[in-house]
Amino acid sequence: MASEQSADHRFKKPLKQWIKAFFWCLIYILFIVWVDSYWWMLLLPLVFDGFITQYIPWTWWKKTKNKALLSFFSWVDAIGFALVAVYFINNFLFQNYQIPSSSLEKSLLVGDFLLVSKASYGPRIPNTPLSFPLVQHTFPLLNTKSYIEHPHWEYRRMKGFDTIKHNDIVVFNFPAGDTVAVNMPNPDYYWLCRYYGRDAVNSNKAQYGDIVYRPVDRRENFVKRCVGLPGDWLTIKDNQLYINGKAQEKFPGIQFNYFIQTDGTLIPEDVLSDLNISNEDLKNGFFDNSNENTKANIAYFGFDPAKPLYLLPLTEEAFSKVKQLPYVKSLKIEPSFMGGDVYPLGWVKHWNRDNFGPLWIPKKGAKLLLTSANLPIYERVIKNYENNKLEVKDGVIYINDQPAKTYTFKMDYYWMMGDNRHNSADSRSWGFVPEDHIVGRPVFVWLSLDKDKGLFNGKIRWNRFFKSAER
Repeated sequence: MASEQSADHRFKKPLKQWIKAFFWCLIYILFIVWVDSYWWMLLLPLVFDGFITQYIPWTWWKKTKNKALLSFFSWVDAIGFALVAVYFINNFLFQNYQIPSSSLEKSLLVGDFLLVSKASYGPRIPNTPLSFPLVQHTFPLLNTKSYIEHPHWEYRRMKGFDTIKHNDIVVFNFPAGDTVAVNMPNPDYYWLCRYYGRDAVNSNKAQYGDIVYRPVDRRENFVKRCVGLPGDWLTIKDNQLYINGKAQEKFPGIQFNYFIQTDGTLIPEDVLSDLNISNEDLKNGFFDNSNENTKANIAYFGFDPAKPLYLLPLTEEAFSKVKQLPYVKSLKIEPSFMGGDVYPLGWVKHWNRDNFGPLWIPKKGAKLLLTSANLPIYERVIKNYENNKLEVKDGVIYINDQPAKTYTFKMDYYWMMGDNRHNSADSRSWGFVPEDHIVGRPVFVWLSLDKDKGLFNGKIRWNRFFKSAER
């Protein structure tokens, strides 16, 4: 009889408490439906217990008369709730991202802070669920991992509100960032191995540091424009991008590098500012012709060593302005050979940064006829991204120890490029972006800081606040 009265007492709660319980139970159930992992329903009684039955003494510390203990656990409770909230928001809804490099200028600028929607394309179930919020892979200062590798969950994506379309700006995990030389993360490990040898990179710890592996969701975040979708044919001819044979529009922010030689006049600072040339662009793009070696380089490119020479990124609008400057005597686009090697590294094809393809982008469920000619393009996809054993013996391709003439892809893939076309390490350098690497879509710029300006001299770019980051 006493136990029945005790049970009845536990259910005698104010209406306000029942409303709270119903609300949070409903939120929890809807989240489970979204995640599509119904075994989490086993924890629903705990949510109900927290509001109504309270068999578990969740707030036992509130009854203590020790003020110091009460204050301590109040802080622990608040911090714990905040960390859990941030964890779920960061993993499933939104994430902050700062533009660190100029690869998308002038569409997005260095110093732009973006709000990235993970719900747009569907948030991923974390590969490494036990991780510290707001830290990608390494704790600052401590230089230790911010995540625990086990348990490791396989790739699965929840339902999104949209799909990736041509020319969407997308945040994704760096595909070639699975293996990293800690002391030299850029260029990537595979580029280092290509040019210096795998044994040299792995053994020279003083120069390259530890060689570490990172799960997909712990690889560096990149942001680029998606120019190619699964199943597309992509070609670049003289810097013009073609998708399925159709020339693609050039956005106002797209820019290329140009050699600019004047009649002896140095380009004034106000003109450079009007052209949106950053201090870094100018530092890296001005040829000091007082140096004899630099003079030789200027002559090599076919310019007058006695006159000032610049190599600067220009949009179409900036290009038109430079053409009209009376002291500019020569204006030529940077030649393609200056772009270095392209994907796949070491392939015999004479592709380069400005002339690339034709190349087919893999699509989930599509079957590809494998040949010795196209295997270098898709080898990394088959081995690294789709986890197959691939070998070539006596001219025969083996996948998982079975002779294979075709391969059916398990995931969709995308082709990402920066708008700063001559200063962007993108898919032309490291290839396809698998669907399991997609993080989300930038929605808007919520803060923008110009690193070249002072706090009271234009540091804050007020005109970029809440600017759409989707184009």
